[in-house]
Amino acid sequence: MSAILQISSPMRQCISSLEPSMSQAIRIGSHAKVLRSQLFPTTAPTTTTKINARHLSSIEHNPRWRASGVLDSYVAQPAHPISLRQLVFFGGRNLDEKKIINSANYVRTELPLRIAHRIRDMQKLPYVVVTNRHLSEVYELYYKAFESFRRIPEIKSLEDNEKFCEIVKTALQEHLTVIPSLAMGVLECNDLVPSHELDRFMNVILRSRISRRVIAEQHLALTDTFNSPFHFPDSVNHQPHDFVGEVFLRCNAREVVEQVGKHTLELAREANSSNSPIPEIQIEGHLDTTFPYIPSHLEYIIGELLRNSIQATIDHHTQLSTSTSSTTPIHLPPIKILICHTKEHIIFRVSDQGGGIPIAELPHLWSFAKGPRANNYLQNFSQVPKMAATLQELQKTAHTHSRRESMDTSLSRLTSRPPNLRLGMGLPMSRVYAEYWAGSLELHSLDGYGTDVFLQVSKLGNKCEQLNLDGV
Repeated sequence: MSAILQISSPMRQCISSLEPSMSQAIRIGSHAKVLRSQLFPTTAPTTTTKINARHLSSIEHNPRWRASGVLDSYVAQPAHPISLRQLVFFGGRNLDEKKIINSANYVRTELPLRIAHRIRDMQKLPYVVVTNRHLSEVYELYYKAFESFRRIPEIKSLEDNEKFCEIVKTALQEHLTVIPSLAMGVLECNDLVPSHELDRFMNVILRSRISRRVIAEQHLALTDTFNSPFHFPDSVNHQPHDFVGEVFLRCNAREVVEQVGKHTLELAREANSSNSPIPEIQIEGHLDTTFPYIPSHLEYIIGELLRNSIQATIDHHTQLSTSTSSTTPIHLPPIKILICHTKEHIIFRVSDQGGGIPIAELPHLWSFAKGPRANNYLQNFSQVPKMAATLQELQKTAHTHSRRESMDTSLSRLTSRPPNLRLGMGLPMSRVYAEYWAGSLELHSLDGYGTDVFLQVSKLGNKCEQLNLDGV
Protein backbone atom coordinates (compact mmCIF):
# COMPACT_ATOMS: atom_id res chain seq x y z
CA MET A 1 0.00 0.00 0.00
CA SER A 2 2.91 2.35 0.71
CA ALA A 3 4.00 2.01 -2.92
CA ILE A 4 0.64 3.39 -3.98
CA LEU A 5 0.79 6.34 -1.57
CA GLN A 6 4.18 7.37 -2.94
CA ILE A 7 2.88 7.78 -6.49
CA SER A 8 2.68 11.43 -7.49
CA SER A 9 -0.44 13.15 -8.78
CA PRO A 10 0.82 13.28 -12.42
CA MET A 11 1.53 9.58 -12.19
CA ARG A 12 -2.03 8.92 -11.03
CA GLN A 13 -3.32 10.79 -14.07
CA CYS A 14 -1.05 8.76 -16.33
CA ILE A 15 -2.23 5.52 -14.79
CA SER A 16 -5.84 6.60 -15.11
CA SER A 17 -5.38 7.30 -18.82
CA LEU A 18 -3.78 3.90 -19.36
CA GLU A 19 -6.33 1.91 -17.38
CA PRO A 20 -8.54 0.78 -20.33
CA SER A 21 -5.60 -0.93 -22.03
CA MET A 22 -3.78 -2.03 -18.88
CA SER A 23 -4.89 -5.65 -19.07
CA GLN A 24 -3.41 -5.97 -22.54
CA ALA A 25 -0.18 -4.10 -21.82
CA ILE A 26 0.50 -6.29 -18.79
CA ARG A 27 1.11 -9.27 -21.04
CA ILE A 28 3.87 -7.67 -23.02
CA GLY A 29 6.87 -7.15 -20.76
CA SER A 30 8.51 -7.37 -17.40
CA HIS A 31 8.14 -3.61 -16.84
CA ALA A 32 4.41 -4.00 -17.12
CA LYS A 33 4.56 -6.83 -14.60
CA VAL A 34 6.37 -4.61 -12.11
CA LEU A 35 3.81 -1.85 -12.59
CA ARG A 36 0.97 -4.30 -12.04
CA SER A 37 2.54 -5.64 -8.84
CA GLN A 38 2.90 -2.10 -7.48
CA LEU A 39 -0.65 -1.08 -8.24
CA PHE A 40 -2.51 -4.30 -7.53
CA PRO A 41 -0.47 -6.46 -5.11
CA THR A 42 -1.88 -9.95 -4.84
CA THR A 43 -0.89 -13.28 -3.40
CA ALA A 44 -0.43 -15.69 -6.27
CA PRO A 45 -1.65 -19.27 -5.92
CA THR A 46 1.01 -21.92 -5.42
CA THR A 47 0.49 -23.40 -8.89
CA THR A 48 0.94 -20.02 -10.56
CA THR A 49 4.13 -19.39 -8.57
CA LYS A 50 5.59 -22.64 -9.87
CA ILE A 51 4.70 -21.83 -13.45
CA ASN A 52 6.24 -18.36 -13.21
CA ALA A 53 9.39 -19.79 -11.65
CA ARG A 54 9.64 -22.19 -14.54
CA HIS A 55 9.78 -19.25 -16.93
CA LEU A 56 11.76 -16.90 -14.66
CA SER A 57 14.78 -16.65 -16.94
CA SER A 58 12.60 -15.71 -19.89
CA ILE A 59 10.70 -13.08 -17.91
CA GLU A 60 13.95 -11.30 -17.07
CA HIS A 61 14.61 -10.83 -20.79
CA ASN A 62 11.06 -9.96 -21.70
CA PRO A 63 10.49 -6.94 -24.00
CA ARG A 64 9.74 -3.57 -22.44
CA TRP A 65 6.18 -2.30 -22.33
CA ARG A 66 5.47 -0.19 -25.36
CA ALA A 67 2.71 2.29 -26.09
CA SER A 68 0.12 0.61 -28.29
CA GLY A 69 -1.22 3.66 -30.15
CA VAL A 70 0.93 3.20 -33.26
CA LEU A 71 0.36 -0.54 -33.30
CA ASP A 72 -3.40 -0.03 -32.93
CA SER A 73 -3.49 2.12 -36.05
CA TYR A 74 -1.92 -0.69 -38.08
CA VAL A 75 -4.02 -3.45 -36.54
CA ALA A 76 -7.14 -1.48 -37.47
CA GLN A 77 -6.24 -1.84 -41.15
CA PRO A 78 -6.87 -5.08 -43.07
CA ALA A 79 -4.15 -6.79 -45.08
CA HIS A 80 -4.42 -6.85 -48.88
CA PRO A 81 -4.23 -10.50 -50.04
CA ILE A 82 -2.92 -11.29 -53.51
CA SER A 83 -3.12 -14.29 -55.83
CA LEU A 84 -0.51 -16.04 -57.94
CA ARG A 85 -2.20 -14.65 -61.03
CA GLN A 86 -1.80 -11.10 -59.70
CA LEU A 87 1.88 -11.72 -58.98
CA VAL A 88 2.36 -12.97 -62.53
CA PHE A 89 0.34 -10.19 -64.15
CA PHE A 90 2.20 -7.46 -62.30
CA GLY A 91 5.72 -8.69 -62.99
CA GLY A 92 5.27 -10.69 -66.17
CA ARG A 93 5.48 -8.10 -68.92
CA ASN A 94 7.09 -4.70 -69.40
CA LEU A 95 8.84 -4.77 -66.05
CA ASP A 96 10.08 -1.20 -65.79
CA GLU A 97 11.25 1.27 -63.17
CA LYS A 98 7.71 2.36 -62.29
CA LYS A 99 6.62 -1.22 -61.59
CA ILE A 100 9.68 -1.89 -59.45
CA ILE A 101 9.02 1.23 -57.37
CA ASN A 102 5.31 0.39 -57.05
CA SER A 103 6.21 -3.13 -55.96
CA ALA A 104 8.66 -1.79 -53.38
CA ASN A 105 6.07 0.55 -51.89
CA TYR A 106 3.49 -2.23 -51.72
CA VAL A 107 5.93 -4.38 -49.74
CA ARG A 108 7.00 -1.38 -47.64
CA THR A 109 3.42 -0.69 -46.52
CA GLU A 110 2.16 -4.27 -46.37
CA LEU A 111 4.93 -5.82 -44.26
CA PRO A 112 4.46 -3.67 -41.12
CA LEU A 113 0.70 -4.07 -41.41
CA ARG A 114 0.87 -7.87 -41.51
CA ILE A 115 3.49 -7.97 -38.76
CA ALA A 116 1.33 -5.72 -36.56
CA HIS A 117 -1.55 -8.20 -36.67
CA ARG A 118 0.74 -10.99 -35.53
CA ILE A 119 2.19 -8.87 -32.73
CA ARG A 120 -1.36 -8.30 -31.51
CA ASP A 121 -2.00 -12.06 -31.66
CA MET A 122 1.02 -12.61 -29.42
CA GLN A 123 -0.16 -9.92 -27.01
CA LYS A 124 -3.43 -11.82 -26.63
CA LEU A 125 -1.66 -14.98 -25.49
CA PRO A 126 -1.78 -15.84 -21.78
CA TYR A 127 0.97 -14.07 -19.85
CA VAL A 128 2.73 -17.30 -18.91
CA VAL A 129 2.96 -18.21 -22.61
CA VAL A 130 4.17 -14.92 -24.05
CA THR A 131 6.94 -14.79 -21.43
CA ASN A 132 8.35 -18.08 -22.67
CA ARG A 133 11.94 -17.43 -23.73
CA HIS A 134 11.49 -18.69 -27.29
CA LEU A 135 8.21 -16.90 -27.95
CA SER A 136 9.58 -13.73 -26.38
CA GLU A 137 12.47 -13.84 -28.87
CA VAL A 138 9.96 -14.04 -31.73
CA TYR A 139 8.02 -11.13 -30.25
CA GLU A 140 11.17 -9.02 -30.12
CA LEU A 141 12.08 -9.89 -33.71
CA TYR A 142 8.59 -8.98 -34.89
CA TYR A 143 8.54 -5.68 -33.04
CA LYS A 144 11.98 -4.80 -34.34
CA ALA A 145 10.86 -5.53 -37.91
CA PHE A 146 7.60 -3.60 -37.39
CA GLU A 147 9.43 -0.51 -36.16
CA SER A 148 12.00 -0.79 -38.94
CA PHE A 149 9.58 -1.13 -41.86
CA ARG A 150 7.00 1.39 -40.67
CA ARG A 151 9.68 4.09 -40.52
CA ILE A 152 10.90 3.60 -44.10
CA PRO A 153 9.91 6.63 -46.20
CA GLU A 154 8.21 6.33 -49.57
CA ILE A 155 10.45 4.78 -52.21
CA LYS A 156 10.81 7.14 -55.15
CA SER A 157 13.84 5.93 -57.08
CA LEU A 158 15.80 2.82 -57.99
CA GLU A 159 18.49 3.90 -55.53
CA ASP A 160 15.88 3.96 -52.76
CA ASN A 161 14.77 0.51 -53.85
CA GLU A 162 18.31 -0.89 -53.63
CA LYS A 163 18.60 0.30 -50.04
CA PHE A 164 15.15 -1.10 -49.27
CA CYS A 165 16.08 -4.49 -50.73
CA GLU A 166 19.09 -4.70 -48.42
CA ILE A 167 16.83 -4.07 -45.42
CA VAL A 168 14.45 -6.79 -46.63
CA LYS A 169 17.27 -9.30 -47.15
CA THR A 170 18.61 -8.64 -43.66
CA ALA A 171 15.16 -9.13 -42.11
CA LEU A 172 14.61 -12.38 -44.03
CA GLN A 173 17.88 -13.78 -42.72
CA GLU A 174 17.21 -12.65 -39.15
CA HIS A 175 13.80 -14.30 -39.18
CA LEU A 176 15.13 -17.74 -40.13
CA THR A 177 15.15 -18.43 -36.39
CA VAL A 178 11.40 -17.84 -36.10
CA ILE A 179 10.11 -21.34 -36.92
CA PRO A 180 12.39 -23.18 -34.45
CA SER A 181 11.66 -20.58 -31.76
CA LEU A 182 7.90 -20.81 -32.32
CA ALA A 183 7.99 -24.60 -32.32
CA MET A 184 10.06 -24.85 -29.13
CA GLY A 185 7.93 -22.24 -27.40
CA VAL A 186 4.71 -24.07 -28.25
CA LEU A 187 6.17 -27.43 -27.22
CA GLU A 188 7.27 -26.01 -23.86
CA CYS A 189 3.84 -24.46 -23.26
CA ASN A 190 1.73 -27.43 -24.34
CA ASP A 191 0.82 -28.22 -20.72
CA LEU A 192 -0.16 -24.63 -19.94
CA VAL A 193 -2.65 -23.92 -22.74
CA PRO A 194 -5.08 -26.22 -24.61
CA SER A 195 -3.37 -27.65 -27.68
CA HIS A 196 -6.12 -26.47 -30.05
CA GLU A 197 -5.46 -22.87 -29.02
CA LEU A 198 -1.72 -23.25 -29.60
CA ASP A 199 -2.37 -24.90 -32.96
CA ARG A 200 -4.66 -22.09 -34.05
CA PHE A 201 -2.02 -19.55 -33.05
CA MET A 202 0.69 -21.46 -34.94
CA ASN A 203 -1.44 -21.84 -38.07
CA VAL A 204 -2.21 -18.13 -38.24
CA ILE A 205 1.31 -16.94 -37.47
CA LEU A 206 2.91 -19.38 -39.94
CA ARG A 207 0.50 -18.46 -42.72
CA SER A 208 1.32 -14.83 -42.14
CA ARG A 209 5.03 -15.65 -42.16
CA ILE A 210 4.68 -17.38 -45.52
CA SER A 211 2.75 -14.40 -46.87
CA ARG A 212 5.41 -11.92 -45.85
CA ARG A 213 8.20 -13.99 -47.34
CA VAL A 214 6.24 -14.44 -50.56
CA ILE A 215 5.74 -10.72 -51.19
CA ALA A 216 9.24 -9.84 -49.96
CA GLU A 217 11.03 -12.48 -52.03
CA GLN A 218 8.83 -11.78 -55.03
CA HIS A 219 9.96 -8.16 -54.95
CA LEU A 220 13.61 -9.18 -54.53
CA ALA A 221 13.30 -11.56 -57.48
CA LEU A 222 11.65 -8.90 -59.66
CA THR A 223 14.41 -6.46 -58.74
CA ASP A 224 17.04 -9.05 -59.72
CA THR A 225 15.25 -9.61 -63.02
CA PHE A 226 15.07 -5.88 -63.71
CA ASN A 227 18.78 -5.45 -62.91
CA SER A 228 19.79 -8.44 -65.03
CA PRO A 229 21.90 -7.58 -68.12
CA PHE A 230 19.64 -9.92 -70.09
CA HIS A 231 16.47 -7.98 -69.27
CA PHE A 232 15.17 -6.07 -72.32
CA PRO A 233 11.64 -4.84 -71.47
CA ASP A 234 11.26 -2.88 -74.72
CA SER A 235 12.39 -5.67 -77.01
CA VAL A 236 9.97 -6.54 -79.83
CA ASN A 237 10.99 -10.18 -79.62
CA HIS A 238 10.56 -10.35 -75.87
CA GLN A 239 9.49 -13.88 -74.89
CA PRO A 240 7.79 -14.67 -71.57
CA HIS A 241 9.99 -16.49 -69.08
CA ASP A 242 9.03 -19.62 -67.19
CA PHE A 243 9.52 -17.70 -63.95
CA VAL A 244 7.98 -14.39 -62.94
CA GLY A 245 9.80 -13.60 -59.75
CA GLU A 246 9.25 -16.60 -57.51
CA VAL A 247 6.28 -17.96 -59.48
CA PHE A 248 6.89 -20.81 -61.94
CA LEU A 249 4.30 -20.42 -64.71
CA ARG A 250 4.53 -23.97 -66.07
CA CYS A 251 5.03 -26.09 -63.00
CA ASN A 252 4.87 -29.69 -64.28
CA ALA A 253 3.33 -32.06 -61.75
CA ARG A 254 5.26 -35.14 -62.93
CA GLU A 255 8.61 -33.33 -63.05
CA VAL A 256 8.16 -31.97 -59.54
CA VAL A 257 7.35 -35.43 -58.17
CA GLU A 258 10.28 -37.01 -60.04
CA GLN A 259 12.80 -34.42 -58.84
CA VAL A 260 11.55 -34.43 -55.27
CA GLY A 261 11.27 -38.24 -55.32
CA LYS A 262 14.88 -38.60 -56.43
CA HIS A 263 16.01 -36.27 -53.68
CA THR A 264 13.99 -37.97 -50.92
CA LEU A 265 15.32 -41.39 -51.97
CA GLU A 266 18.86 -40.02 -51.61
CA LEU A 267 17.98 -38.72 -48.16
CA ALA A 268 16.53 -42.12 -47.22
CA ARG A 269 19.75 -43.86 -48.25
CA GLU A 270 21.76 -41.47 -46.09
CA ALA A 271 19.41 -41.83 -43.12
CA ASN A 272 19.38 -45.66 -43.17
CA SER A 273 22.03 -48.36 -43.24
CA SER A 274 23.78 -49.11 -46.53
CA ASN A 275 22.11 -52.53 -46.85
CA SER A 276 18.62 -51.22 -46.05
CA PRO A 277 16.15 -51.69 -48.93
CA ILE A 278 14.59 -48.55 -50.42
CA PRO A 279 11.09 -48.58 -51.96
CA GLU A 280 10.47 -47.54 -55.54
CA ILE A 281 8.36 -44.48 -56.39
CA GLN A 282 5.77 -45.00 -59.13
CA ILE A 283 3.95 -42.08 -60.80
CA GLU A 284 0.75 -42.39 -62.82
CA GLY A 285 -2.22 -40.35 -63.99
CA HIS A 286 -2.26 -37.03 -65.85
CA LEU A 287 1.51 -36.71 -66.19
CA ASP A 288 1.67 -33.64 -68.45
CA THR A 289 -0.38 -31.35 -66.23
CA THR A 290 1.09 -27.87 -65.75
CA PHE A 291 -0.01 -25.00 -63.53
CA PRO A 292 1.41 -21.80 -61.96
CA TYR A 293 2.84 -22.26 -58.48
CA ILE A 294 5.73 -21.37 -56.21
CA PRO A 295 8.04 -24.42 -56.51
CA SER A 296 9.51 -24.25 -53.01
CA HIS A 297 6.00 -24.59 -51.49
CA LEU A 298 5.08 -27.64 -53.58
CA GLU A 299 8.51 -29.22 -53.17
CA TYR A 300 8.25 -28.98 -49.40
CA ILE A 301 4.81 -30.60 -49.27
CA ILE A 302 5.60 -33.44 -51.69
CA GLY A 303 8.98 -33.93 -50.03
CA GLU A 304 7.49 -34.33 -46.56
CA LEU A 305 4.82 -36.74 -47.79
CA LEU A 306 7.37 -38.89 -49.61
CA ARG A 307 9.83 -38.84 -46.70
CA ASN A 308 7.11 -40.07 -44.36
CA SER A 309 5.94 -42.79 -46.76
CA ILE A 310 9.44 -44.02 -47.60
CA GLN A 311 10.59 -44.24 -43.99
CA ALA A 312 7.33 -45.81 -42.82
CA THR A 313 7.57 -48.47 -45.54
CA ILE A 314 11.19 -49.27 -44.64
CA ASP A 315 10.49 -49.48 -40.90
CA HIS A 316 7.25 -51.46 -41.21
CA HIS A 317 8.53 -54.17 -43.54
CA THR A 318 11.89 -54.45 -41.79
CA GLN A 319 9.99 -55.06 -38.55
CA LEU A 320 7.76 -57.65 -40.24
CA SER A 321 10.80 -59.47 -41.59
CA THR A 322 12.49 -59.43 -38.18
CA SER A 323 9.39 -60.74 -36.40
CA THR A 324 9.11 -63.70 -38.79
CA SER A 325 12.86 -64.45 -38.66
CA SER A 326 12.89 -64.59 -42.44
CA THR A 327 16.26 -64.90 -44.20
CA THR A 328 14.95 -63.94 -47.64
CA PRO A 329 15.70 -60.41 -48.91
CA ILE A 330 13.09 -57.85 -47.94
CA HIS A 331 10.90 -56.76 -50.84
CA LEU A 332 9.34 -53.36 -50.28
CA PRO A 333 6.06 -52.38 -51.97
CA PRO A 334 6.31 -49.17 -54.05
CA ILE A 335 5.13 -45.71 -53.09
CA LYS A 336 2.42 -44.86 -55.61
CA ILE A 337 1.60 -41.30 -56.64
CA LEU A 338 -1.49 -40.58 -58.70
CA ILE A 339 -1.77 -37.18 -60.40
CA CYS A 340 -5.23 -36.03 -61.41
CA HIS A 341 -6.35 -32.71 -62.84
CA THR A 342 -9.83 -31.23 -62.93
CA LYS A 343 -11.03 -27.96 -64.40
CA GLU A 344 -9.82 -25.95 -61.41
CA HIS A 345 -7.57 -28.21 -59.34
CA ILE A 346 -4.60 -30.56 -59.36
CA ILE A 347 -4.84 -33.53 -57.00
CA PHE A 348 -1.90 -35.64 -55.82
CA ARG A 349 -2.60 -38.94 -54.06
CA VAL A 350 0.37 -40.49 -52.25
CA SER A 351 -0.26 -44.13 -51.28
CA ASP A 352 2.02 -46.39 -49.27
CA GLN A 353 1.96 -49.72 -47.46
CA GLY A 354 3.97 -48.50 -44.50
CA GLY A 355 1.72 -49.89 -41.79
CA GLY A 356 -0.49 -46.85 -41.35
CA ILE A 357 -0.57 -44.59 -38.32
CA PRO A 358 -1.40 -45.95 -34.85
CA ILE A 359 -4.84 -44.84 -33.75
CA ALA A 360 -3.40 -43.30 -30.56
CA GLU A 361 -1.26 -40.91 -32.64
CA LEU A 362 -4.02 -39.69 -34.96
CA PRO A 363 -5.34 -36.93 -32.60
CA HIS A 364 -1.86 -35.32 -32.60
CA LEU A 365 -1.12 -35.82 -36.30
CA TRP A 366 -1.80 -32.22 -37.37
CA SER A 367 -0.81 -30.61 -34.08
CA PHE A 368 2.26 -28.47 -33.48
CA ALA A 369 2.02 -29.17 -29.74
CA LYS A 370 2.35 -32.94 -30.30
CA GLY A 371 0.99 -34.11 -26.94
CA PRO A 372 2.94 -36.93 -25.24
CA ARG A 373 5.82 -36.81 -27.76
CA ALA A 374 6.50 -33.11 -27.22
CA ASN A 375 9.73 -33.64 -25.25
CA ASN A 376 11.30 -35.76 -27.99
CA TYR A 377 10.62 -33.16 -30.64
CA LEU A 378 11.74 -30.37 -28.32
CA GLN A 379 15.16 -32.00 -27.96
CA ASN A 380 15.45 -32.36 -31.73
CA PHE A 381 14.45 -28.76 -32.37
CA SER A 382 17.23 -27.60 -30.07
CA GLN A 383 19.63 -28.81 -32.80
CA VAL A 384 17.98 -26.62 -35.47
CA PRO A 385 18.86 -22.94 -34.91
CA LYS A 386 17.47 -21.86 -38.28
CA MET A 387 14.70 -23.17 -40.49
CA ALA A 388 12.81 -21.88 -43.51
CA ALA A 389 10.63 -24.97 -44.09
CA THR A 390 12.02 -25.87 -47.51
CA LEU A 391 13.14 -29.15 -49.02
CA GLN A 392 16.49 -27.60 -49.91
CA GLU A 393 17.60 -27.23 -46.29
CA LEU A 394 17.66 -31.04 -45.99
CA GLN A 395 20.34 -31.33 -48.66
CA LYS A 396 23.52 -33.16 -47.71
CA THR A 397 24.76 -34.12 -51.15
CA ALA A 398 25.07 -32.25 -54.43
CA HIS A 399 21.68 -31.55 -55.92
CA THR A 400 21.16 -29.75 -59.20
CA HIS A 401 18.15 -27.57 -59.74
CA SER A 402 19.46 -24.71 -61.82
CA ARG A 403 16.58 -22.28 -61.52
CA ARG A 404 16.16 -22.68 -57.78
CA GLU A 405 19.89 -22.25 -57.23
CA SER A 406 20.21 -19.27 -59.55
CA MET A 407 17.42 -17.38 -57.80
CA ASP A 408 19.69 -17.03 -54.72
CA THR A 409 16.89 -16.27 -52.26
CA SER A 410 16.78 -17.04 -48.56
CA LEU A 411 14.78 -20.15 -49.36
CA SER A 412 17.80 -21.74 -51.10
CA ARG A 413 20.65 -20.50 -48.90
CA LEU A 414 20.14 -22.34 -45.63
CA THR A 415 22.08 -24.26 -43.04
CA SER A 416 21.35 -27.92 -43.70
CA ARG A 417 20.00 -30.26 -41.04
CA PRO A 418 20.26 -34.07 -40.78
CA PRO A 419 17.53 -35.78 -42.83
CA ASN A 420 16.83 -38.28 -40.05
CA LEU A 421 16.17 -35.60 -37.43
CA ARG A 422 12.43 -35.88 -36.83
CA LEU A 423 10.80 -32.61 -35.81
CA GLY A 424 7.14 -33.62 -35.85
CA MET A 425 5.99 -30.63 -37.87
CA GLY A 426 6.25 -31.92 -41.45
CA LEU A 427 2.56 -32.69 -41.83
CA PRO A 428 1.10 -29.64 -40.03
CA MET A 429 3.52 -27.34 -41.86
CA SER A 430 2.63 -28.98 -45.17
CA ARG A 431 -1.04 -28.33 -44.50
CA VAL A 432 -0.26 -24.66 -43.77
CA TYR A 433 1.51 -24.41 -47.13
CA ALA A 434 -1.34 -26.16 -48.94
CA GLU A 435 -4.10 -24.06 -47.38
CA TYR A 436 -2.18 -20.82 -47.90
CA TRP A 437 -3.12 -20.85 -51.60
CA ALA A 438 -6.64 -22.18 -50.84
CA GLY A 439 -5.65 -25.82 -51.28
CA SER A 440 -6.10 -28.74 -48.90
CA LEU A 441 -4.24 -31.71 -47.42
CA GLU A 442 -6.01 -34.78 -46.03
CA LEU A 443 -4.73 -38.11 -44.74
CA HIS A 444 -6.51 -41.44 -44.45
CA SER A 445 -4.81 -44.22 -42.50
CA LEU A 446 -5.51 -47.93 -42.25
CA ASP A 447 -3.64 -49.05 -39.15
CA GLY A 448 -1.53 -52.08 -39.93
CA TYR A 449 -1.56 -51.54 -43.69
CA GLY A 450 -0.76 -48.03 -44.97
CA THR A 451 -1.90 -44.49 -45.69
CA ASP A 452 -3.37 -42.41 -48.50
CA VAL A 453 -2.65 -38.69 -48.51
CA PHE A 454 -4.53 -36.29 -50.79
CA LEU A 455 -3.04 -32.93 -51.74
CA GLN A 456 -5.22 -30.50 -53.70
CA VAL A 457 -3.84 -27.27 -55.20
CA SER A 458 -5.37 -24.62 -57.41
CA LYS A 459 -4.73 -25.11 -61.12
CA LEU A 460 -5.61 -21.56 -62.20
CA GLY A 461 -3.62 -19.50 -59.71
CA ASN A 462 -6.64 -17.28 -59.10
CA LYS A 463 -7.05 -18.03 -55.40
CA CYS A 464 -5.92 -15.30 -53.03
CA GLU A 465 -3.60 -16.13 -50.16
CA GLN A 466 -5.49 -17.29 -47.07
CA LEU A 467 -3.94 -15.17 -44.33
CA ASN A 468 -6.17 -16.16 -41.40
CA LEU A 469 -8.20 -19.22 -40.47
CA ASP A 470 -11.38 -17.12 -40.41
CA GLY A 471 -10.59 -15.39 -43.69
CA VAL A 472 -10.23 -11.94 -42.08
